[in-house]
Amino acid sequence: MKQFIYKLNLIPTLLDDKNWTAKENEIVARHFNRLQEFTNKGKVILAGRTLTNDADGFGIVIFESHTEEEALDFMNQDPAVKEGIMTSKLFPYRVALIRNE
Repeated sequence: MKQFIYKLNLIPTLLDDKNWTAKENEIVARHFNRLQEFTNKGKVILAGRTLTNDADGFGIVIFESHTEEEALDFMNQDPAVKEGIMTSKLFPYRVALIRNE
């Protein structure tokens, strides 16, 4: 298995909290639930976001996939990407160190 990372950015209009509606909140809930599901299945290694709510903020998902094409499809099926509330960019990646719990 190969490792990949994708970076997520909110679309600019959603940087302002007043522009969020129930629709965006529902999309983010599906986005989170999907990542949680694939973490439990062992595909997602790590997912998280910065705690800033400005243009510099971003999220990342580190995961495993057989091919770059499969990885691209996985990223594009993310509800936040698919529904257009976040933009994304995929990179080949390799986890070099990870702490033991």
